[in-house]
Amino acid sequence: MTGSNTSDWPTSGEPRQRGPLIVTEDEGLLDDLLRLCAAAGAVPEVVHGTPARRGGWDSAPLVLVGDDCAMRMGGAARREGVVLVGKDLDDPGVWRRAVGIGARNVALLPDSESWLVDRIADAVEGVGRPALTVGVIGGRGGAGASTLACALAVAAARTGRRTMLIDGDPLGGGLDVMLGGERAEGLRWPAFADSRGRVAGRALEEALPELHSLRVLSWDRGECTAVPPEAMRAVLAAARRRGGVVVLDLPRRLDETAMEALEQLDVGLLVVPAELRAVAAAHRVASMLGMLLGDLRAVVRGPFGSGLGGEEISRLLGLPLAGELPLEPGLPDALNSGRPPGGGERGPLARFSTEFWAHALADGGGVPV
Repeated sequence: MTGSNTSDWPTSGEPRQRGPLIVTEDEGLLDDLLRLCAAAGAVPEVVHGTPARRGGWDSAPLVLVGDDCAMRMGGAARREGVVLVGKDLDDPGVWRRAVGIGARNVALLPDSESWLVDRIADAVEGVGRPALTVGVIGGRGGAGASTLACALAVAAARTGRRTMLIDGDPLGGGLDVMLGGERAEGLRWPAFADSRGRVAGRALEEALPELHSLRVLSWDRGECTAVPPEAMRAVLAAARRRGGVVVLDLPRRLDETAMEALEQLDVGLLVVPAELRAVAAAHRVASMLGMLLGDLRAVVRGPFGSGLGGEEISRLLGLPLAGELPLEPGLPDALNSGRPPGGGERGPLARFSTEFWAHALADGGGVPV
């Protein structure tokens, strides 16, 4: 599934934002602009010549004026978000005509197609603050990173924020299973394996299963156990553009796909059991992650009978301590009965996650140490 193929994805009842306004009488140019709007997941309004309905010119999130109509649009009211679109790469007069209609940008096709698709998608989706993106990775196998990732997502959703949980570990068994939603309707990673370029953020969100008030992109139980780095880049970028919170469960094996995910993280949490061998294994993981992440912190998981506490382990790893996480009583039984990690509000997972987001979201999205 590519970034331009979103028409078959399921949609929710949320009203769609208005699409761009296209002003042109050039049928060839109109065909190109309709194709680019489809690639951006936008449904445009099309008029020929001067818009008869002033409201369309004023309220459209973006106006695409064909160069064939530029000379007749000089009397239109000035507004932001006007792009003059043409095809003659050798015509220097296009810039003069752009100034005449108040257009700050000129798009000459086909060279500017990728830029124009991004511009259309940004206008339709709205360009706000990107999602606060947190990645969770285990210092050793079985450290509990997937459990913490789910608990963080559940806690974020409980605050009412738009939340997306992305399963970046193809061999982890599927986060939808951990959340009790393996049969929930919606797309899984294999549907996005061919994604390239721009994926529409709204379409992505609406296509995913909704579990516990958050959207989940998980693996299915099929034979697909990997997606290309380009797909991870496109999907995660789309998720971040929707704003709110994105939580990513990462594999310990840092292949090219995982590296793409790391590049878009705001903060990484390294889950380390309070055991000497786990600390030794986590040190190797931290060394690799430290070269890629500007903000990596340790989460030390109990039990703490080894004599190693959170402060000591964070010192040994050379990482700031995000917090200590005692064992969760009754967690296996809760998961077996379909209750998500951190689903209650009193257990260690819920307390840790609530406190983490209270600090991370205190200033609207920064992640203070």
